[in-house]
Amino acid sequence: MNLLVPLVVLLPLIGAAAALLTGRRPRLQRAVTVATLSAVLAIGVVLVVVVDASGPLVMDVGGWPAPFGIVLVVDRLAALMVSVSAAVLLAVLVFAIGQGLADNDAETPVSIYHPSYLVLAAGVMNAFVAGDLFNLYVGFEILLVASYVLLTLGGTEARIRAGTTYVVVSLLSSLLFLAAIALIYGATGTVNIAQISERVADLPPELQTLLHAFLLIAFGIKAAVFPLSFWLPDSYPTAPAPVTAVFAGLLTKVGIYAIIRTETILFPTPELNETLLVIALLTLVVGILGAIAQADIKRMLSFTLVSHIGYMVLGVGLGTAAGVAAAVFYTMHHIVVQTTLFLAAGLVERVGGTTSVSRLGGLLSASPLVGALFLIPALNLGGIPPFSGFIGKLGLLEAAAEVGTPLALVLLAAAVAVSLLTLYPLARTWNLAFWRPQQEVQEYTSALTAELQDNPYGDTTVATRSLSRLMVGATIGMVTLSVALTVLAGPLYALAERAGSDLQGTSRYISSVLGDRP
Repeated sequence: MNLLVPLVVLLPLIGAAAALLTGRRPRLQRAVTVATLSAVLAIGVVLVVVVDASGPLVMDVGGWPAPFGIVLVVDRLAALMVSVSAAVLLAVLVFAIGQGLADNDAETPVSIYHPSYLVLAAGVMNAFVAGDLFNLYVGFEILLVASYVLLTLGGTEARIRAGTTYVVVSLLSSLLFLAAIALIYGATGTVNIAQISERVADLPPELQTLLHAFLLIAFGIKAAVFPLSFWLPDSYPTAPAPVTAVFAGLLTKVGIYAIIRTETILFPTPELNETLLVIALLTLVVGILGAIAQADIKRMLSFTLVSHIGYMVLGVGLGTAAGVAAAVFYTMHHIVVQTTLFLAAGLVERVGGTTSVSRLGGLLSASPLVGALFLIPALNLGGIPPFSGFIGKLGLLEAAAEVGTPLALVLLAAAVAVSLLTLYPLARTWNLAFWRPQQEVQEYTSALTAELQDNPYGDTTVATRSLSRLMVGATIGMVTLSVALTVLAGPLYALAERAGSDLQGTSRYISSVLGDRP
């Protein structure tokens, strides 16, 4: 089974090469890309079952044993992230294919999009299975290269501007990460995560804090925590709908994944837990206040994305197995639901010709299906029972109550308030875009022009366009997956709890990588 581990990275890279070679045969190129991600999804599901039953899988690349060679490691957390990410990547790809066929590939040129998309998938998977910091850095850099190409597809001024901001910020994060790797190697003599975990306790406390802070800042930029999230709301909404969806669903979660690894394996001491809780509080509050002020649906969703990153940081910052388990479950939930909402926003843009609520209205009568596809994940994101969003937040609240410190209780109250506030911009969007007639919406929003901020890059109204079956089908599939997270919440949350328990003790991870393999 160890041979399955590198396939989640190799298959997308091989598929990207094949997609590049078949650029003049679009139908074959699409088939190659879909087949590749379908295979990765199947492998991800198998990895979840095997790892949960038998323990972590470890692959020594090139036959060089740890800590001397590159090591790929799949434990419960990595297996869950690989499988959920593969499902999202596949669904968004189908959406992109449908949009490309409907628009004759005006926004997502097939010859460019598919190879770049598979390279992005390879970077995501490499980050999840990396067993050493430098290989994790390589995964982030693969992400950066591919995401810049995807973000600037179409070459419009707004996309180039957003892409430039994104790249500059990402390069800053990468430089900090690379500097942290150099410092850690100089202090411990290794970049292997398991071996660092063994040696870091012998370092002076001040040096431990410095190395710890370096990693958290680098990963915090990628995860878009406050105040390092300023770049996200202007970068994501300008890209084509499928690109925005996969960025919102996955890229920030790679940063969250790295933070979880840092806090549980590399630096399991509680020295920066209070700092993480303060960051979580500020991220929750500032993000949702930004969402309330937005008239554009994509920008509103981008700010809610920032806000809900705070829930995941909250779970990690509590420093308990229950908190980490809730953070893992909420991360899976948020990957699916946030992606679904951005796909639904893409459908809204095609039906209404814009994503600004001030110029929409009456969409429920024009397209009831799109209304339903937006409403279900919106309720889920808002944490309405019995959806998975409610279950994940309830787990976080229970974990905070168990910790019981004044700061944890403040976070508990803030998490409840932010959950309620999340419903306000989502309900307002539903009311203005779907429920009210367009004329009534224009009269209503004219009184709110001072309070609501529209797209800062000008009027984004375009001609209404038809919806292809693949676009609608992919969105229905994602809505179904979000509902499945609720239906299967019992076993999934139990699996997240086992992952959280594993992460609270480093001995199993270390023995799997450096000692006898299970």
